[in-house]
Amino acid sequence: MHKITPHLWFDKEAKEAAQLYTSIFPNSKIKSLSTLDNTPSGTVDFASIELAGQEFRLISAGPLFKFTPAVSFIVACQTKEEVDTLWRELSKGGSVLMPLDQYPFSERYGWTTDRYGLSWPLMFVSGRENTQKITPMLMFTGNNAGKAEEAIRFYASVFRNAKVNDVFRYGANEAPDKEGTVKYAPFTLEGQAFSAMDSAHPHNFTFNEAVSLIVNCDSQEEIDHYWEKLSADPKAEACGWLKDQYGVSWQVTPTALGKMLSDGDRERVSRVTKAFLRMKKFDIPKLEEAYGENNQAA
Repeated sequence: MHKITPHLWFDKEAKEAAQLYTSIFPNSKIKSLSTLDNTPSGTVDFASIELAGQEFRLISAGPLFKFTPAVSFIVACQTKEEVDTLWRELSKGGSVLMPLDQYPFSERYGWTTDRYGLSWPLMFVSGRENTQKITPMLMFTGNNAGKAEEAIRFYASVFRNAKVNDVFRYGANEAPDKEGTVKYAPFTLEGQAFSAMDSAHPHNFTFNEAVSLIVNCDSQEEIDHYWEKLSADPKAEACGWLKDQYGVSWQVTPTALGKMLSDGDRERVSRVTKAFLRMKKFDIPKLEEAYGENNQAA
């Protein structure tokens, strides 16, 4: 299990999207499908998938949030034909953000949203070292424009295994972006690749809960650490969810919760669900008590 897992919020289409994405990307699979009852969104569907070896989790929980290009997923392609193939599949029913064409940074590149609104930049990267097929990219817009470098250095301070790589900056003649702000910056957290950019152009979008980042924690100590460091908006704290100072949504989650919620004993699952719905920051001992671990041990 990766330390950080992207989480995608759909209205009703999580299972459908899981089938679509795993059919498009080679070396992909659906790991699990499940349903949880009696949540604030009613009955919700969950899917856990791997896309080209990378984990994603999907949820159908109502039309509360819509995907925006503030968080997109860059796909590194080894051939131009691969770019074209993925473009045909992902752009169906979506909208083009940057046309499929040749650009100074890539001989074949395009940026599209898919039928659900999720954003995919597709890039030909032949000859470049690449160990991760799909890279989450954070775009800092509006009041956040110009804060990308500050943000990635903050994230690097929060996670124990992190690295900020070369930062590519806007020049003097690239207004409205301020000279020296981030044109593109790759970085790693816990060995996983991410990237960030500033955009001072007028946008009607920013970060929201449609895409969040799950931090998988093995202990209460870890949960306490990430919660204390990342949470910046008490109003956004609920069921392990939080927002940082830039509005990026995170879920600080115990790895044990997945086992509890996939248990075949529906009464156990119901007890755990009721327990975590009352929490802001997750409390592992209380979850274990609800699950019945302590009683079993006795």
